[in-house]
Amino acid sequence: MPMSMNQEIFNFFTTLVERVSGISFQAGKEYLLENRLTELALTLGYKDLQQFYQKVKIGLTPTLLNQIIDTLTTNETYFFRDQHPFEAIKNHILPDLIQKREKEKQIKIWSAACSTGQEPYSLAMLILEHFSKYLSTYKFFIYATDISQSALKKAKEGVYNQIEVNRGLPVTFLVKYFKQEGSSWRIDERVKSLVKFDYLNLLETERKLKEKFDLILCRYVLIYFSKETKTKVFTSLWNTLNKGGYLILGATELPSFTPQDMEKKLLGKTVVYYKKES
Repeated sequence: MPMSMNQEIFNFFTTLVERVSGISFQAGKEYLLENRLTELALTLGYKDLQQFYQKVKIGLTPTLLNQIIDTLTTNETYFFRDQHPFEAIKNHILPDLIQKREKEKQIKIWSAACSTGQEPYSLAMLILEHFSKYLSTYKFFIYATDISQSALKKAKEGVYNQIEVNRGLPVTFLVKYFKQEGSSWRIDERVKSLVKFDYLNLLETERKLKEKFDLILCRYVLIYFSKETKTKVFTSLWNTLNKGGYLILGATELPSFTPQDMEKKLLGKTVVYYKKES
């Protein structure tokens, strides 16, 4: 039976996106894909998705590829998402790391796949709120990366609308760490100064990222990958974690395998993966 053009277009774009970003679109996502790509096609001045597909097939430029990846990989995020992991970071992880890194006086955190910045900014606010007394003696470095250029642009600007600040952000934090500008809210420079945003494709972690981190958050990302990609990405996350460091995944996500130096810990209501020191 001949394939319908829709199926052909779906296969073309899903193969392209998986090859570049590792993100896998299963059957059943045709509607989502078609909606997002049609919107992109019209925005770029094409008549319809069919015409856009023909153009991409014969003349894919790096800019066009970036726009496609952007359109299909921007995931939902909000401030202090799930709450419990932030409780674990406040009550257990940061106090432990502050004690452990007394000599280096530096704590490095990586928010992998940070989308539009709510997660790293939540971490920065948590540090300012509960660990400000250490800011004069310790360097807290939050590295935040994503594959979507448009998400990173928004994250770097640090401006959010009313709906975005209403989701997960305590009102006391809104008053303390944001400034209202018309109908939007701009995040304070004190919060911004703790975070460095960067473009990173998680498939290239080992090649591109030379630093190691004490705490890595990679939440609700692995679910979008195929089994092999999941294992590859998880391995590189684990290799980028310092000994005595912590990895936090999304509430529904599990490691692809169990490294020998991994210890699963329950901190409050959050499962974390601890890298043993010996």
